[in-house]
Amino acid sequence: MIRRVSATALFPPPAYSHASVVEAGTRLAFLAGAVPLDAEGELVGAGDPVRQARQVLANLAEQLRAVGSGMEHVVATDVYVVSGDTAVLSAVWEVVEASGLSAGPHSSTLVGVACLGYSGQLVEITATAVVPEGAGA
Repeated sequence: MIRRVSATALFPPPAYSHASVVEAGTRLAFLAGAVPLDAEGELVGAGDPVRQARQVLANLAEQLRAVGSGMEHVVATDVYVVSGDTAVLSAVWEVVEASGLSAGPHSSTLVGVACLGYSGQLVEITATAVVPEGAGA
């Protein structure tokens, strides 16, 4: 259902694939950006991008469950981090790697940005996932 491809003529990606191929006729879910807010809408991990990344991934897992999918079915993500410091971006990426998303590995882009939508928000992740046959959603 999902074929992960890394081009042999390019550098070997450390924990993602260069591309993910999904056969036509497969259901896909395009998820809105997961943000570091709890169920009451309160910011989690103020000032701490690693803590926020964990909350974002927990929220992403809930979004996936809601459509009948899971982390292992994610084919692509965009990870946004409010920072220009590669050490901060790397710390967030380590949380992403540990989440099960890179088990595929999925295709991903990690981007440092100036700001995100919620006050104090440091991390956001958008995702595209396959919804397996027979999954309710």
